[in-house]
Amino acid sequence: MWRVNWIHPFAGGNGRTSRAVSYLVLCSKLGFRLPGTNTIPEQIVANRQPYYSALDAADAAWADGRIDVSEMEQLLAEMLSNQLASVIEAAGHTN
Repeated sequence: MWRVNWIHPFAGGNGRTSRAVSYLVLCSKLGFRLPGTNTIPEQIVANRQPYYSALDAADAAWADGRIDVSEMEQLLAEMLSNQLASVIEAAGHTN
């Protein structure tokens, strides 16, 4: 089965490489490691099903001749929001 993370070099593909590269690119673009706990990769590991569902949705669109990664985009936006919210929460607990 093909996945939206075509850069993954392994045929069995579990996405670790593409998740790591995506996170690295985002951090590099911003010029630092993204703050917060429960990083996007950690959130995916804790609950893989939404990630797999987003991949399946992108694959289904691809099979129909379309490119639609909107479900993945929404999922990653939520995960990034969760990660960055932890910074705000931690800042509120400091003196």
